[in-house]
Amino acid sequence: FHLLLRTPEANASQAMHWLNVSYSVWWNRRHHRSGHVFQGRFKGIVVEGGAWVLELSLYLHFNPVAICELGLGKLQKAREKVGLVKPSPEQWRKRLDVLRNHVWSSYRALAGYEKGPAWLSAEEVLRRVDGRREGYRKLAEARLGQGVEESLWAKLHWGVVLGSEKFASQVSRKSTIHRETHGRSRIVPKKTWKEVVDAVEKVKGEPWEAFQCRYGDCGRDMALWLARRRGRMTLVPIAGKVGEMDYSAVAMAIRRFEQRLKEDRQLTRIAGQAEQIMCNVKM
Repeated sequence: FHLLLRTPEANASQAMHWLNVSYSVWWNRRHHRSGHVFQGRFKGIVVEGGAWVLELSLYLHFNPVAICELGLGKLQKAREKVGLVKPSPEQWRKRLDVLRNHVWSSYRALAGYEKGPAWLSAEEVLRRVDGRREGYRKLAEARLGQGVEESLWAKLHWGVVLGSEKFASQVSRKSTIHRETHGRSRIVPKKTWKEVVDAVEKVKGEPWEAFQCRYGDCGRDMALWLARRRGRMTLVPIAGKVGEMDYSAVAMAIRRFEQRLKEDRQLTRIAGQAEQIMCNVKM
């Protein structure tokens, strides 16, 4: 599913985790099932305000219509865009019918066909078009008659930021990049093993040699975790940096550390400080 969200507190990861888990629990109870409902992590795209929000809203609402059956497959759209083909009146009516009556969409509410649910905030989109709901409806349905436009994604930076060059640069400098962020490797540069060790030494207040082999100390495993997460190092090179560990032991140590992060708030805080030092981003 697609959501267009405004997150003043920059808590999209927590919000999506809550939503997916809550819905999955409800769905499984209702249908007497168990296990996952959604597959994989969500991918977040940061969107610039202004006209970008309006364009993205239209793009998302056109998703149910952009199918081969309605003459809007990828190749068909390209041919229609350059004027090689035109939709028949019947095809045009079917497109409008799907757009107007797709129940798993906020289009009907934004276009004034029905009252939206209480949780839906339409103001962010409607204030960007003349005529409010009527203007949004006319704009969307006129645009549909011209063929669904895909050029919006040509403006996507690194696969994760939608907006102007200036906005994209600001995001790359200021934003916290999470594991869920698609294309994060092209925004945040890889960190070296030395940068990883320096950061861990700072938060622990002692040199690497002092805790590297200390039994039960979290410092070594934190470094392994950071090297994998922020240095994007594979297991074998990490094992080579530590010494006397094979790659399977490194993998086990990282998994163990990740489990400790879920249970130990103090450790989570320290690991966050190390990331902040190393990556110079707001955590």
